[in-house]
Amino acid sequence: MINDNQPTAAELDSAGITSIEAEAAPEPIAEQTFADFGIHPDIVAALEEKGIVHPFPIQAMTLPVALSGHDIIGQARTGTGKTLGFGVPLLSRVTAPGETSKAAVPAPEGKPQAMVVVPTRELAVQVASDLEAAAKKRGIRIAQIYGGRAFEPQVERLEKGVEVIVGTPGRIIDLATRGHLDLAYVGCLVLDEADEMLDLGFLPDVEKILAMTPGGRQTMLFSATMPGAVVTLARRYMTQPTHIRAMQDDTSEAETASSIEQFVYRAHAMDKVEMLARILQAKDRGLTIIFSRTKRTAAKVSDELISRGFAAAPLHGDLGQGAREQALRAFRSGKVDVLVATDVAARGIDVEDVTHVINYQCPEDEKTYVHRIGRTGRAGKTGIAVTLVDWDDLHRWALINKALDLGIPEPEETYSSSEHLFEDLEIPANATGSLPKSARTREGLDAERVEDLGETGRSDSRQRGERRPRRDDERGRSGGRGGRSGGRGGERQASGGSSERRPRRDAASTEGSDGSSQPRRRRRRTRGGAGEAPAAD
Repeated sequence: MINDNQPTAAELDSAGITSIEAEAAPEPIAEQTFADFGIHPDIVAALEEKGIVHPFPIQAMTLPVALSGHDIIGQARTGTGKTLGFGVPLLSRVTAPGETSKAAVPAPEGKPQAMVVVPTRELAVQVASDLEAAAKKRGIRIAQIYGGRAFEPQVERLEKGVEVIVGTPGRIIDLATRGHLDLAYVGCLVLDEADEMLDLGFLPDVEKILAMTPGGRQTMLFSATMPGAVVTLARRYMTQPTHIRAMQDDTSEAETASSIEQFVYRAHAMDKVEMLARILQAKDRGLTIIFSRTKRTAAKVSDELISRGFAAAPLHGDLGQGAREQALRAFRSGKVDVLVATDVAARGIDVEDVTHVINYQCPEDEKTYVHRIGRTGRAGKTGIAVTLVDWDDLHRWALINKALDLGIPEPEETYSSSEHLFEDLEIPANATGSLPKSARTREGLDAERVEDLGETGRSDSRQRGERRPRRDDERGRSGGRGGRSGGRGGERQASGGSSERRPRRDAASTEGSDGSSQPRRRRRRTRGGAGEAPAAD
């Protein structure tokens, strides 16, 4: 079992924390509605329009405490409905434009009254979207503040006036220290995915943000686990918080195992893509997330699958924010049905109806494994998880298997032609390494427009996923074969949905093999004009 880092009763008592536990049920509580909690009628009506009427357990436990203004530590895993658990009380506390404030010190119009801090850009977009849906009938203005895009549009948004901020720590601090973001009237502060924020090294930034906000604010901290650093945060920055734990100690992984059918295969690195191509033709396969450990692998696998006819898209940290959001929109809308992602890029992403999760590379540890496969089998549905283990990763898998007691100590040696692979996943016997043309029905990534976010270094929104401007006809290191940047360890910059292969112009002529600026004489003239230098992998 995973160490849930649950603090002891003595630790909670010493921190002045009152603990409440609730059963982590996957279904809403039918006997209750959001209207029963005395929530603003416009918020209730907006939720009803989205088909949200009955609260989940974490919401039902959180709402009475949060609406009364008390500090909260909410412990629940991703996908349990915690966004509305803190979002509804937060929106209830905010004074919308044209309303009369009930606060002791009313915020000047247009100044932020509440803020949600999250670890990743994608989670900021997701949380802001949920809050906007709940707040639309009240006219509450919500701004997304995160890095990877230009300052100017965000500054303009703040100058127009907002009531709620949703953002990542670094950009919040940047805008606040430059005087563009005033946190002096934030009466409600939420730290979402606090344990992930600490894992990513954001503790100093979080403490700096807490110091910028009023001391009398309401603070709500939500985390899947309770490491010591979270308890320390609560002790230092919260006032008599209530710890609401909506999960079960002994059944969380059991529930995961019961809803997700897990397969583990020992695979050869040279055969993995062939295996993937066949796995992706399994019976009833829908939206699928493939996880890799590195950005380079995510880009490469996405390219390989696209060349084989699959509607795939990469999601990794070297893509511009516009390309990352493009990939997620295309995935959610079904224009692509295969998302190839790294762990960091996929943190906090909640996409419904994912039927398969494939670990192209073995996860680092049991926590990562549970996080990955937890993208499927959500909200009472079932899912399939497939893990491919290289020979070099057998020791790592052995530790994961032991920690989770999966009963698969030695994965079966498997190839793309292995009969048991076809039988386990119900793959058609005639499946090959390419998707049949008759099955290529999805629009693909190119069908999803790239939003111009004014990202730093972006010259044109048509250049999907590129982080740097491509001037002079793609001149420079970034035009390598297959869209990858030249040189060893280079990263593919394009998002992978295009079938174009841009020529590598002058890349080889600028640098000699010894790193000097001597021109190479390996270029040849052809009747079509100047030839191309060989592209480096």
